[in-house]
This record gives sequence, structure tokens and C-alpha cells, in this order.
Amino acid sequence: MAGENFSRRLRKIHAVLAEKMAEHRPDVVEVEELFFAKNTKTALKVAQARGVILLTAMKAQIPLLEFTPLQVKQAISGYGKADKKQVQQMVKLFLKMTKIPKPDDAADALAVAVCAANSHKLIELYDKK
Repeated sequence: MAGENFSRRLRKIHAVLAEKMAEHRPDVVEVEELFFAKNTKTALKVAQARGVILLTAMKAQIPLLEFTPLQVKQAISGYGKADKKQVQQMVKLFLKMTKIPKPDDAADALAVAVCAANSHKLIELYDKK
């Protein structure tokens, strides 16, 4: 996909994601909220891709959970300002992996998933009261 027209890349993200959502029928989609980046051009592209992801989930009628990076770090490490290495190490421990997941984006995605799973359990507990 690298080097491909960006609009086509967004369309491909939508197509593959819609296919996977239909195939696996997840109960929820969790997405990390954007943070301010130093590179505006990159931030805009990430925001556009994130919009495609949100729209794809909404069209599939799958509930969305969104978390800030601070919330994810807090849920994973107990410290909202944990560095990337600390978060990666905790993901490895939580998921009983033998190695830190690679690439870094995969570890980030797993951290968001663990955060969502823990949050979902808390929501269920409060809903039962």
C-alpha cells in the first residue's frame, strides 16, 4: 500500500475492514483518540484513516469505544505517562506473550484492546447493579 494514492489506500482500509468486520462480527470496535502530533501532515492522514475506521464500524452497526492515549497508558501500566517500552512490556505480560509484539503499532493496538476489555468488564459490573 505504501506509495499508493492516498485516496485508494483509504478505500482499501474501508474494504478490508468491512470484510473483516462482517467475517468476525466483533462485539465492539475500540479506537485510540488522536493526540497532537509534531508532524501535521502525518496527523491529518492518520485522522482521515481513523475517520474511515469509525465510519466503517458505524455502518456495520458495531459499538465504538474510544480512549485517549492517557487512558490506555493508565489502564495498562497504572501510570498515565508511561513510556512506550513500559506499555509494550505490560501488553506482553497481560497477554502472556513470550516477546514484545512488533511492530510498535501492533503493541499499541493490543494495548487499546486490553484497555477496552478491562473497561467493558467494568461497564458490565456497573450495569448489573
